[in-house]
Amino acid sequence: MTFAAISADSHITEPPNCYRDHIEAAWRERAPHVERDPKFGDVYVVEGMKQTIPMGLVAAAGVEPSSLRAGGALFEDLHRGGWDPAARLADQDRDGVGAEVIYPTVGMVLCNHPDQDYKKACFDAYNRWLQQYTAHAPDRLIGIGQTSIRTVTEGVADLQRIKAMGFRGVMMPGNPGELDYDDPAYDPFWEAAVALDLPLSFHILTSKTDSINSHRGPKITGFLSIIRGCQDIMSMLIFSGVFERHPKLKVVCVEADAGWAPHFMYRMDHAYKRHRYWMKGKELGQLPSEYFRNNISLTFQDDFVAFKLADMLAPHQLMWANDFPHSDSTWPWSQDVIAEQAGHLDPSLRKRILRDNVAELYKLAA
Repeated sequence: MTFAAISADSHITEPPNCYRDHIEAAWRERAPHVERDPKFGDVYVVEGMKQTIPMGLVAAAGVEPSSLRAGGALFEDLHRGGWDPAARLADQDRDGVGAEVIYPTVGMVLCNHPDQDYKKACFDAYNRWLQQYTAHAPDRLIGIGQTSIRTVTEGVADLQRIKAMGFRGVMMPGNPGELDYDDPAYDPFWEAAVALDLPLSFHILTSKTDSINSHRGPKITGFLSIIRGCQDIMSMLIFSGVFERHPKLKVVCVEADAGWAPHFMYRMDHAYKRHRYWMKGKELGQLPSEYFRNNISLTFQDDFVAFKLADMLAPHQLMWANDFPHSDSTWPWSQDVIAEQAGHLDPSLRKRILRDNVAELYKLAA
């Protein structure tokens, strides 16, 4: 390619001091931290959550499938680029990537923490750490801040603070602390996001309903369920009229793949045309698929179907990602994956999906 791709969804690996060094003093002794477990290796321990977070899969990019394990990893053996921004640029170069949009790892799990006050303190600490990390190369490390949204009013203040910190977007918890996102009480929040020009991201595994451990049959079936929380949120926003009331609102459906989207839009339209009178929903000025096309972007990494069906979506919607350094990452083989899956596309559309769409959404330099 004559241009460097931009990953629309990559991650950091929160270092052991991420939360304790940056959290408010009242929470310091209770902050998430790393402990060494004799069975699972280094794990992140989070007060108030039953399960720890083994480090094995969160930084398993490049590991052969037969060697993937949830536990057993030591922090010092993980990809240094997960917490060292200088090393991260070398990781990008190796993968042929010019920049990455940066999301958390432990912060994903914290989205489902039951204590809203604890969650708020942790997210504020993470944002302070991430601001330092991305400052090393702000044109290549594109930070996405986190908000807990204990209340709508506080959520608006978080947006303003996140914007002032230099972040390009906001990662939302799948379930807010007050009401739900379909409630009109959130209109001031959506208005603030539009006014501040901050796209709002909903990432897999951040909703109460999309746990990888909720499955029937073999454990591997749980992998199929983790995109459903994002799908539920997208349809909720559409059918509740959020995009109709806020046509300039930009939402990103992150790491939930994208090949399903054309059928999902068709099914929403069918539901609206055929069943809206007895199933009840907002009367909309357009078909649901139009809001999906106009307001929602989708990130994906290894999804051949998304490339094949790209012409069934709006040109601006698809945004490729490498998911580094997580276990589902295409790193360091991203260029091989792109060549195999996107070679059939018109060059201008291929460039949009691999670079231009994310650059336009986050107002990145050309």
